[in-house]
Amino acid sequence: MKTEIDINTWNRKEHFEFFSAFDEPFFGITTPVNCTIAMKRAKEIEIPFFVYYLHKTLEAINKVENFRLRIENKEVYLYNEIDASATIMREDKTFGFSFMKFHEDINEFNKMAQKEIERIQSTIGVFTREYPENIIHFSAVPWINLTSLTHSRNFKIEDSCPKISFGKVVEENGQKIMSLAVLAHHGLVDGYHMGLFVEEFQNLMNS
Repeated sequence: MKTEIDINTWNRKEHFEFFSAFDEPFFGITTPVNCTIAMKRAKEIEIPFFVYYLHKTLEAINKVENFRLRIENKEVYLYNEIDASATIMREDKTFGFSFMKFHEDINEFNKMAQKEIERIQSTIGVFTREYPENIIHFSAVPWINLTSLTHSRNFKIEDSCPKISFGKVVEENGQKIMSLAVLAHHGLVDGYHMGLFVEEFQNLMNS
């Protein structure tokens, strides 16, 4: 479900109109996150680490209201829930865009995710289904210790979905560290909201 935002009375009206006029309204950050506890916890409950931190990402995204905002036909809507389209690699090293529906129970989420991963690996091409607007674009680059990241973007297509990416897990001073990159539409999200998301995500990874 979604609720339309009255832009005329919205406290972000000027911000939204200002950044929406840009050729590139997205901005991004890259920051390290500590995944020492999360990797141990994922192993204990026998859930793949990729699925584990995807679940924590969605949990954090859904707790920050601005990350649930989407632009549709120049109107702004607030969704009740956000799901994910994650890139899934196949044996031939191509990938497809999946659809991962958020579930608060990580075990139920894992069951769904495994089925979707199997489905993508048995298909060809990039787009394998239709995708709703209430998603984040999610990807992992586990071969590279990221310090920054850019995304391919088609400016002719209206897009307001945040893009979340993760890099390689490396060890620093006995801790497991992984880079997190976040790209979001500045008409909907500011640095403050980025900070809320990163803090919430780190707290969930430590829980």
